[in-house]
Amino acid sequence: MDENIQQEKPTPWFKIKRFVIECVRVLKITKKPEKAEFKTIAKAAGVGILVIGLIGFIIQMTVYFLKGGF
Repeated sequence: MDENIQQEKPTPWFKIKRFVIECVRVLKITKKPEKAEFKTIAKAAGVGILVIGLIGFIIQMTVYFLKGGF
C-alpha cells in the first residue's frame, strides 16, 4: 500500500447532501406523541425548569447575603 495516497475530503455539497438524507431518515421514523405522552413530557420539563430556577435563586440569594446584602 502506498502511504502517499491521500484520502479525499468530502466536499461541502456532499456533507450537506448527507445531512439532508440523515434528517429525512430521522423524520421518517419519528411519530407524533399521544396526548397522555405529551402531557407527561411537558410536566417533566416544567418540573425540571422550576427545579433549576429554584437552585439558581438559592445560589444567588446565598451570594447576596454572604456579600453583606440587606
